[in-house]
Amino acid sequence: MFGLFRLLGHRFSPRLADIGGTRFWRIDLQVDCGPLNAISVHRFSLQKISPHWDDMLRLAVSLKLGRVSAADIRRTLQIGVRPSSLAQAIAEFGRIDKTEHTLDYIDDEAKRRSTLTRLNRGEGRHSVARAAFHGKRGELRQHYCEGQEAQLGALGLVLNLIVLWNTIYTEAALNQL
Repeated sequence: MFGLFRLLGHRFSPRLADIGGTRFWRIDLQVDCGPLNAISVHRFSLQKISPHWDDMLRLAVSLKLGRVSAADIRRTLQIGVRPSSLAQAIAEFGRIDKTEHTLDYIDDEAKRRSTLTRLNRGEGRHSVARAAFHGKRGELRQHYCEGQEAQLGALGLVLNLIVLWNTIYTEAALNQL
């Protein structure tokens, strides 16, 4: 995820629940990183990335322009149960960003607080969506992409209406008080 997000020009900023098990990566294990020497014992390989760089950029552009579907990308990145060499290159590239994100996350309390706030906001929206999406036992039943997009679009509209209704009536209640 870190590699795909970076290729698309975004930053993947998840909450890191189990930070104790996180691996830290660097290019050269011989370089002195001071107190980080003990934890940054994994080396990522530029040789895994460089042969696939053009394909990685092509994939990112195709995603950005919407020229390929998620299913096609998944098939490209997965060969049977094993990731393709392109997927391995993207994962290797993502290790750079993941290490940087983890170090920033550990060092910056404001970043941890901001990430948790966004996570709570997203979880709140998901809980409202689960409550509103009760038809068909809350499952997407359409077998084609457009039908699923229509169902999700309708759910998004309902969620926005719920937020609007709550905002209007909460404001009215506050004004009355």
